[in-house]
Amino acid sequence: MTTVVPPWAADAATALPYPLLFATVSGAHLYGFASTDSDLDLRAAHVLPPDEVVGLRTGPGTLERSGVRDGVELDIVSHDLLKFAKLLNSRNGYVLEQLLSPLTVVTTDVHAELKALAPGLLTSNHAHHYLGFARTQERLYHGTGQLKPALYTLRVLLTGIHLMRTGELECDLRVLGARLPYVPELIAAKREAEHGPLPAQAAAWLAADVPALRAELEDARDETTLPAHADPAAVAALHELVVRTRLAR
Repeated sequence: MTTVVPPWAADAATALPYPLLFATVSGAHLYGFASTDSDLDLRAAHVLPPDEVVGLRTGPGTLERSGVRDGVELDIVSHDLLKFAKLLNSRNGYVLEQLLSPLTVVTTDVHAELKALAPGLLTSNHAHHYLGFARTQERLYHGTGQLKPALYTLRVLLTGIHLMRTGELECDLRVLGARLPYVPELIAAKREAEHGPLPAQAAAWLAADVPALRAELEDARDETTLPAHADPAAVAALHELVVRTRLAR
């Protein structure tokens, strides 16, 4: 299942004012239901030079840029390596998905090292991220009647279940949703309109399946073989990687 990334994505990312360690595609393109007018969401990590870390004038922990290129709305968010590492060493599913996204537009050896450390940082507590995100999106589709947050709700619950059951990250709803026969129909509708309405018949499907998936994720969290805390060796290696990368600049 191929997702096409614009050829200029890497140029847009590297236009940021600090060296990038990686840049990947997130959002609807990663989740398998980008529409014809979806934004392109780029997520990245940059590295500040030592003099913007240890002095009085520190550099930005997060950079954000937005604009339009070739008719596509572009949203770029990049965290400094230290901030990214702290987020990664938590139950933050967002940065985990950004790091491991298969839609890579910029990569480095540090990116490869971070990805290699990721399995040791996975915990059962990542389920809380997916449960919380799903609750937010469920409230949103109930409040707006839009299809997009309904797809997000299904995606995050299914990603969380898969992560707890297998220890592997899968974000593509086209893969995850094979168990729900109506998902291809909803994805097709989303591709036609970014902010289109939830089809009338879908409300009944979601009313039955969302609570069941939430309960399944809670069970998967309770039964997972993932540890409650990150591997101390992986955390130590992450610390060493941040120090080594910073001092090399």
